[in-house]
Amino acid sequence: MSQISKNNAAWVKIFEQYKVLEEIHRAGVFRISASQINQFREARLMTKFDHRVNLPKILQSNQLCILPDSRGTYLIGHFDAYQNIISDVSIPVIDVQFPPHIETIDYKNLYSEVSALLCAYNTGILEDLIGEAVELTVFGRMSTSQFNYQIKNWRNDDRYNIKVNNAQCEIDGGFEGETKFAIIEAKNYSVDDFLIRQLYYPYRLWRGKTSKEVVPIFMYYSNDVFTFFIYKFQNELAYNSIELIAQKSYQIAPERIELDDLFTVFQSSHIRPEPSKIPFPQADDFRRVIDLLGLLYVSNLSQPEITLKYQFTVRQTQYYAAAAIYLGLVQKYRDDGSVNYKLSDDGKSILAKPAKKKYLAIAEKILQHEVFYKTMAHYFDKSERPTLAHVEQIMQNAELIIDAETTIHRRSQTVLGWVNWIFSLLRSE
Repeated sequence: MSQISKNNAAWVKIFEQYKVLEEIHRAGVFRISASQINQFREARLMTKFDHRVNLPKILQSNQLCILPDSRGTYLIGHFDAYQNIISDVSIPVIDVQFPPHIETIDYKNLYSEVSALLCAYNTGILEDLIGEAVELTVFGRMSTSQFNYQIKNWRNDDRYNIKVNNAQCEIDGGFEGETKFAIIEAKNYSVDDFLIRQLYYPYRLWRGKTSKEVVPIFMYYSNDVFTFFIYKFQNELAYNSIELIAQKSYQIAPERIELDDLFTVFQSSHIRPEPSKIPFPQADDFRRVIDLLGLLYVSNLSQPEITLKYQFTVRQTQYYAAAAIYLGLVQKYRDDGSVNYKLSDDGKSILAKPAKKKYLAIAEKILQHEVFYKTMAHYFDKSERPTLAHVEQIMQNAELIIDAETTIHRRSQTVLGWVNWIFSLLRSE
């Protein structure tokens, strides 16, 4: 049984044992201790859900969330605990030069959150972002001390009052300047939402410790771009008063990809036979394929590990892993009965390249498949984006092993998504 299945099964048993739903209906919340959770499964594995999609099924289906209120206890309730992220792709990416004297950071291989955040600090990105010189002063786990707050009900406009007594929180990086103290939560993949607690609990802790402005920042590093979301809590007593103030993106020493580069890759691509035992991909957002490759560059991962580490459902893990296998960049293998994934030799070689060579090599991998090649040919021949109907016709003519018309329609969205990703490599000035 996978870790996700074990979590789901354990939470079902907890709900049955303690009649959790009945207690929430009666009292509004259910309080549970780590020692109670440990009777079913280790609390450390049962209580960390960075994204809504990571929540156990029984919590998701009942619109419930779990939050710590002390070092050893948690509250379960209809908490509106997550913040959606909608990235503004129209915001220009700022180019940053890498300091020539730094040899111990390889900015071409930032495949962990720590390395990405340290690189952003040492290249001056954080100084530009925050608006003043800063120093790295705190990071890691710490105690929240005591505070009260209100949080919205997930299902209506009601509010819960929560009292926190020395719960544990963690800061990926705290950066102090003359007038500001920035607390940063970092991810090494693009996200659609995040757990507000990861910023709010440290924010409340440090609001009580410093006279400087505490600036909550969420960062993700994806496709070699640092994207920052600067927030403000309009009411420090209100968990859901978080408001986006600004979004900024940076890229280190980029060697620009020009249209001629894409056309050269297109012209030199040799179409290969479709793999017979690998399904045609269904993974619309190609940035997530890139993120998955980055995770596997750090270490081999099982299906459950990918699902837990990334903002994926179990099905999305299977789809995106299969997409990377389809391109020959990832291999699947079994270990002690578990399905695992690792980079292929091609995948390792490509991921180690500088950004421009890396992305052109991945584009070439895509264009070795007939449907993608012919879709891109339409762009070059007609100077316009093909319709889904046009892509579906290309797929039907390619005689792919895809059954229903509805399936072809879904797969055509993937084709457009991947080819659009290739053209997104062209950065506007």
